[in-house]
Amino acid sequence: MAELKTIGTLVAWARRSLDHAGVENATQEAVWLLAYALGRQGHCLTSDAESPVSDQLWARAESLVSRRVAREPLQYILGTQEFCGLEFHVNPAVLIPRPETELLIQEVVRRCAVNKYATLVDVATGSGCVAITLATILKGLRILALDRFPEALAVAKNNAERHAVGDKIEWLEGDLLSPLREKGTAGAVDVIVSNPPYIAEADWAGLQPEVRIYEPRPALIAGQKGTEFHERLLHDSREFLVPGGLLVMEIGQGQAAALRQHTEQQGGYSAVRMVHDAAGIERVMIAERIG
Repeated sequence: MAELKTIGTLVAWARRSLDHAGVENATQEAVWLLAYALGRQGHCLTSDAESPVSDQLWARAESLVSRRVAREPLQYILGTQEFCGLEFHVNPAVLIPRPETELLIQEVVRRCAVNKYATLVDVATGSGCVAITLATILKGLRILALDRFPEALAVAKNNAERHAVGDKIEWLEGDLLSPLREKGTAGAVDVIVSNPPYIAEADWAGLQPEVRIYEPRPALIAGQKGTEFHERLLHDSREFLVPGGLLVMEIGQGQAAALRQHTEQQGGYSAVRMVHDAAGIERVMIAERIG
């Protein structure tokens, strides 16, 4: 780069680089990355366009932009992602929280607002965004957050401390609901909530590189059908839910009909309801335990 090393030339280079790499929102992401690299507010980059950039900061900015050019997710580069108005630390050990997952919060709050001292279990907690958000909203809730990966639980615990709810959540390591069997919670859980893996093996190759290369594969791929984890949760949750208790799960596009049929055939639930996301996709499944 032969141009004078100013903020303006750096912004222009970053925008061109990201655009050439196929990053959809190249202009805005260039601003976010450079504001982070330079330690400035994004809106100041334009007004300070003529300001010089030191060699050290220039190299730092180039390194961050190069990571995004390689299609590393912006959230992993910046280290955070917003969810339900809260900021969560994220790294490649955990899935990046998505806006559609906020529907889980909406449905659980609707249920637990009536029973403020309910017991809730968050399965495959990942970054802890669901459990932690609920802990900040529903003060009396007993929350157990489960994940089979200690690296993910470490991120979740850090996020819980960040939002001052570390003492309100019990963290358990293990596969799906297996840690509950040592807690004496059979037939005592009011709500089980989960954003489980729901991508089928055949769809893996077609995912965006940000997802396929960088996000944790076990948090995304469920198996050949994509509904394997949901089916296990439907089966195992019957042991722990109180009569009338709810299993609330995020599901993938096109999976609602198969999961509804599976639930009816398996038994143990009196009603199944689907919640649509902003795009009209059936995104959340709610199954009520027979009671």
